[in-house]
Amino acid sequence: MSPRPRASLGRVLDDLGDSLLELLAGDPAHEGDIGGVVIHDPDDEPVHPAGALVLAVGVPAGDLPGLVREVGRRGAVGLVVRAPVVLTSDLSAAVEDARIALLGLRRGATWAQLTALLRSLLAEGDIGPAEAETLGGLPSGDLFAVANAIGALLDAPVTIEDRSSRVLAFSGRQDEADASRVETVIGRQVPERYARMLTELGVFRELYREHRPVVVDPARLDEDRISKQRVAIAVRAGDEVLGSIWAAMDGEVTPERSAALRDAASLVALHMLRVRAGADVQRRLRTDLVSSVLEGGAGARDALGRLGLAGRPVVVLALALRHESSTDHEPDPGGASSLQRAADALAVHLSAAVPASAVAVVGGVAYALVPLPGDGAEPEERAARLAREFCERLGARLPVVVGVGGVAADVSAIVASREAANRALRVLRDGVAPATASRSVARLSDVYTQSLLLELRDLAAARGERPVGPIARLLDYDERNDSGLAETLDAWLDANGDVRTAAAALFIHPNTLRYRLRRLEQVSGLDLSDPEQRFAAMLQLRILAPR
Repeated sequence: MSPRPRASLGRVLDDLGDSLLELLAGDPAHEGDIGGVVIHDPDDEPVHPAGALVLAVGVPAGDLPGLVREVGRRGAVGLVVRAPVVLTSDLSAAVEDARIALLGLRRGATWAQLTALLRSLLAEGDIGPAEAETLGGLPSGDLFAVANAIGALLDAPVTIEDRSSRVLAFSGRQDEADASRVETVIGRQVPERYARMLTELGVFRELYREHRPVVVDPARLDEDRISKQRVAIAVRAGDEVLGSIWAAMDGEVTPERSAALRDAASLVALHMLRVRAGADVQRRLRTDLVSSVLEGGAGARDALGRLGLAGRPVVVLALALRHESSTDHEPDPGGASSLQRAADALAVHLSAAVPASAVAVVGGVAYALVPLPGDGAEPEERAARLAREFCERLGARLPVVVGVGGVAADVSAIVASREAANRALRVLRDGVAPATASRSVARLSDVYTQSLLLELRDLAAARGERPVGPIARLLDYDERNDSGLAETLDAWLDANGDVRTAAAALFIHPNTLRYRLRRLEQVSGLDLSDPEQRFAAMLQLRILAPR
């Protein structure tokens, strides 16, 4: 058996048509694979890959004919709109002229659910060509093909789920099951109330203990939306339970059906292990390619081509967790996994707007290579906007900071873009960004002075520099008397000599501040009326005695 197409309109309709999508107009037998999923945004049009499937979220019915013609000119293969849609003569003519398929998202399904399912089907994370490989006569790792084969064998709609009851794949004919199954497929997760009932009835305990199919009578569940009997079997690899197969079917579970389910469980285990191994291999490969590009060595140009970014202007993003300082020597025990989760989330976020982006964790930092066409600073500004939107979405759940590099047209420029992104990232991680800059996202131009000061601090530390002259005497006096005069001077210099502002920052009376200024001049010998001495004092306080 030859492998099924991984990314065609026909494949999408075969696997999602029962529950999520319907063909409204046009020919689904479009030549070629789907090149990516693009969410239409009239205010910030994303880059369209060749053969894109465009999601028209919130587009008014009157704008559809024009949008159909526009995406057709851009080389899209299909447009998905919210059903129901009235097929006017103008819309039908536009679909025919554009030579694309118009698909409708059924009521009850959300755009987020559709996007997640499409990304699973289209396997957009694959890198480079792969040799055709089969397991049990089915494409290796293609759990949707496996689910359809099992469904045909049992003559029943089937789902393949992991240990957390997340739906990894499902067969066709889900509309022949009951309302609860449709809800499960659309949400890609067994609803909490059903999972709780199954747990309380001991179904999961029995399922994971036994090596035979487990039958769940809908009458035991006392739920109107469940009308079909469920037959499930655990999927095992040795002693490890990987997940389970669930069939919604009526009738007796005959020895033939039991044997078919046991054989299917063994086959699914092979495919699930292949998916797991493939994901690890693909992640390592992507990391190696991104690392090669960022280092700019001999293989950088080839790595850039394998990522599909050769000849395209690229902006480098550098992401790190906010709570991890760049000077930390003891890593956070959960830091690596948290950073990987943030990197995976960034990859998903970027894929909606710039599908060709490549994200990988390299050396404790998550880097993204984002291809953004344009002139001047516009691509850099757009990359910063994408990063800000990402940080806002994560919020306090996983606080991150992102440095934005410049636009790079070749490998050497990408190395420079990475350096700029790293410098901006360090300022954000050290918490010394100016008040006028964002605390989460910054370009080097936003924090350039602060970056120079940090580099001067590194140089001084490497050379063993120490404060000298009046500042040294002031710090020594503070250490012996716990007087805080250096803090007073620092606040006064920050306030540009404004006594009231400095006093407010220190929560003291202005007269108290004036007294402290006179006292520190006496102790240190510093002349605050001399601009050169003020500059020298500020430089030493910032670099040699950082606050």
